[in-house]
Formats: sequence, C-alpha cells, structure tokens
Amino acid sequence: MRIGITGKLFMAIFATCMLVLITMHWGVRASFERGFIDYIKQSNEQRIAMLGDALEVQYQRYGNWDFLRNNDQIIYQIMKSFEQSGDNSRNLPPHGWRAQFWVVDSHNNLLAGRTDRVPKEASRQPITVNKQVVGWVMSTPPEKLTRNADINFDRQQRRTSWIIVGLSALLAAAATWILSRGMLAPVKRLVEGTHRLAAGDFSARVAVSSRDELGRLAQDFNQLASSLEKNEQMRRDFMADVSHELRTPLAVLRGELEALQDGVRAPTPESLISLQAEVGILTKLVNDLHQLSLSDRGALAYRKTQLDAARLLQIAIASFRGRFESKNITITTHFPEQAVMFGDPDRLNQLFHNLLENSLRYTNEGGQLDISAQQEEETLTLRWQDSKPGLSDEQLQRIFERFYRTESSRNRASGGSGLGLAICHNIVEAHGGKISAEHSPMGGLRITVVFPLFHSIG
Repeated sequence: MRIGITGKLFMAIFATCMLVLITMHWGVRASFERGFIDYIKQSNEQRIAMLGDALEVQYQRYGNWDFLRNNDQIIYQIMKSFEQSGDNSRNLPPHGWRAQFWVVDSHNNLLAGRTDRVPKEASRQPITVNKQVVGWVMSTPPEKLTRNADINFDRQQRRTSWIIVGLSALLAAAATWILSRGMLAPVKRLVEGTHRLAAGDFSARVAVSSRDELGRLAQDFNQLASSLEKNEQMRRDFMADVSHELRTPLAVLRGELEALQDGVRAPTPESLISLQAEVGILTKLVNDLHQLSLSDRGALAYRKTQLDAARLLQIAIASFRGRFESKNITITTHFPEQAVMFGDPDRLNQLFHNLLENSLRYTNEGGQLDISAQQEEETLTLRWQDSKPGLSDEQLQRIFERFYRTESSRNRASGGSGLGLAICHNIVEAHGGKISAEHSPMGGLRITVVFPLFHSIG
C-alpha cells in the first residue's frame, strides 16, 4: 500500500504533535508529583516543629517526661488542638499527618510513637528547655503518597491529564488533517496540470491561490504551458506552411513533366526555362528553410569580428544597384563615414541582401528606397524606407512570421518564400540587436534595425 504525500505530511505533523504532547504530559506529571511530595514534606516539617514547641511547654509544666510515658493520648490531644485551632497567624498546614513520628528523651528512649525501631535516616527536631535538649521529635519524610485523600487526588490529576492529552490528540489530528489538505491542494493542482501537460494537453492551467513559493510555481507552470501551447501551434503552422509551399512548385514541375512525357507540350527552350524557374523557386525555398532551421537551433555559424557596418552596407547596395535601376527605383543613402561594430560579416551581408531583396520585390516600379544609418554613442540604427505599396497594421504585426506574405502585392508571384524577414529577425537577435517594422512616410514599409555599437580604439 502506497501512502500519498497527504498521508505522509499528515503522519509527520501528527507525530510531531504527539511527541510534543507526550513530552509535555510527562514533564507536567513529574513536576506535579515532585512538587506535591515536597509540599507534603514541608507541611509535615511544620507540624513536627509545632509539636516540638507544644511538648516544650508541657515539659516546662511538668518538669519531666512522666506525663508522656505510656500516654499517647496527650500527643493526640495536642495534634487535635492543632486541627481545631482557629489561629491562622502561624499559617497552619492542611489537616492530616502524612509521616510517621516518634518522641524520644535525651537518652533516645521512646516516649511516644510507633513501637518499632526508629529509623536512622529520620529527621530530628530538638525539644529545648532552659537551653538544654531534653528530647527529640523525630519523623520520616514521605517519599510517596500514603493517605487515601492524597492518592485519590493524584489519580484524579493523572486521569484529567490523560483526558487532556486525548482531547489534544484528537484536536491535533483534525487540525493536522485540515492543514495538510489545505497545504497540498496547490500541489495536487500542479500534479494534475503536469499530467495533462505530459499527455499533450497544452491548454492545461492551474489556479493561482497564493503569493508564496507555490503561487509563483503555479504562475511559472501557466507560463510554461502557454509557451508550449504557442510552440505547438507554431510547429503545426510551420509544418502546414512547409507542406503547402513545397506542394505548389512540385505540382507545377509534375504537370510540366507529365505534359512533356505525354507529348502535349514540346520540349522547347521556353518550357525548359519554365521548369528551371520552378526548380529555382524550390531550391531557394529549401535553402531558406535550411538557413532558418540552423538559426532557430543556434547551429548557424557566427564568426564575429570587428567590422565597418557602413562600408559593408555600401557594398551590398552596389551589388543591387543594377537590378533597382532596371525597375526604375531610386536609391538614396545617408551613412556616416564609419560605423564600427562587432559582428559576422557574412551574416550581416545576408541580412542586408534579404532586406534589399524584399524592397526590390515589393516596391512598385518608379518608386523610391531610402537607406540611412545613424550612429549614436552605443548603438547603430539602420532604416529601410520604401514607397508604395504599404501594409496594414495587422500585416505589420505578422511580417516577421514564417511563410507570412500579404495576399495583394506581396505574394508568391514575385518570388518570395515568406522566410527572408524571419531569417533577418534571427540574424539581428544573434547580434544582440532589435528589428521592427512600421509604416513608411513614403507610403511603403519602414524597417528599423538597431545594433549595439563598439567604437574602434586608437
């Protein structure tokens, strides 16, 4: 039989409570018994002292011990007078004698008390007359309870003590059970949520009922579940997009090849060029997917060094200038003389090429592209601003998503795979920078890239 965490916690707390209760019980019992016996001892010593004083008075009256020999009634009368006395000035002890006593003369001859031998360990109270010891009152201090009243009182206290222990144990058990269930309720919710999460239910959430460590753990669990749910949805969307993107060029290739095979279409240079174009689109898509996967898992090699980002950007623009001129797109630049940063020149060149390719594909003929670089104390800000067509606010929020393309002007017909800006996003983040998109004052798209800047030394 396996005991759950609730049972274990209950047993631990309850065992601790019982240990404390039993320890307190025996401690109180020991203290009570010891204190009660000490109280009885003190009471008897006081009575013996009073008896000795009374016997001194009687000895002075009679001049010897003849009045006491073989006459224990005098002792009893004296003790009875103690009980009946109304004088409380001497703080008389409670009624009853709890110890054995003897009265002996100066020669240790027994005058009153039990006839058996006087124990050596008996305490002695001298009886002094005219500064001479004429006798002794001897008593044996009690080491245990002997009177019925004392025994009954002790039994009553013992029984009451055990009743208190039993009631306290029941109360401790109830409180421990309620406490253990209350403390473990958030843990049980986390366990159930974890089981659902492990089973693939990423919609699992747990209620946050406190602000302690368990509450923060519940918050972290909900955040983890939300991230897993988002990643799972992204994975499904990614797989759907990949299959869709690969299906289209493959379907075109298959149709063209079947037409050539069936003789419907002759193998002319134009048909071969069409096939080559579809192969090029498919090849670019596969290469982009490969680059994106390497970037996502951190396997994309980055060989960072100190470089001049302004010069690198000028070289990239120069390589695209002819293609921009063919579409009659005007390029204007605003660069500082030097912008030294720490980065990978190959990946930054890939970044610049993707951004230039994006502007080239999606800017209308006769449009404009403005590229500026602004160097500040700790950052380098790059801005791409092109002319129409523009994007809506919703499109701007999704522009860096994989396979995302607008359906109007920015579509597959222009040759885009929908992965270029996603790759740019990963490259910028790998360099510790940020990339964002917003509306351009020129009517198109403005992309802003901010890199941390490292000044050259000397």
